[in-house]
Amino acid sequence: MDDSTQQFVVVGKISSAYGIKGWLKVNSYTDPATNILQYNPLYLQSRDSKQSWELVKLISGREQGKQVAVQLDGINDRNQAELLRGLELAITRDQLPEPEDDEYYWLDLEGLSVINLDGITLGVVDSIMETGANDVLVVKGDKERLIPYVMDEFIHAIDLDAGTITVDWDPDF
Repeated sequence: MDDSTQQFVVVGKISSAYGIKGWLKVNSYTDPATNILQYNPLYLQSRDSKQSWELVKLISGREQGKQVAVQLDGINDRNQAELLRGLELAITRDQLPEPEDDEYYWLDLEGLSVINLDGITLGVVDSIMETGANDVLVVKGDKERLIPYVMDEFIHAIDLDAGTITVDWDPDF
């Protein structure tokens, strides 16, 4: 499959084999963890090239403690499952439901330019951290800045088309 034009979203990582029939334990990155089971097909990171993905069909799955146990088509025994340890599972961007108005996927915010109300560019969103109270934008520019993702207080506007986030943030912070 030519996946060069697809945008993949990593939704989990295989941690180990589970049982003797080829099941896998997966650390799911979805919230809740069992939401990973809603996506079919999934894409498995290639063992040969970490940059390419192989289409796989989810046969079955269930919650298993803090992880999810999944059965993928073609993986029929523990030996096959063990070879997949450490590989990631992904979906294509178009498999995600459309966000509601004023909601954004983190992957859509990463890479956007961050500009304060005075028009000063602070940098680019490198990543987003969960802190419990609220998410925090990790902005890298002349220095790293941690900007709380609090709409109307610190975050004033997000323009995906322009590739910008406008913030109320002092450049000295």
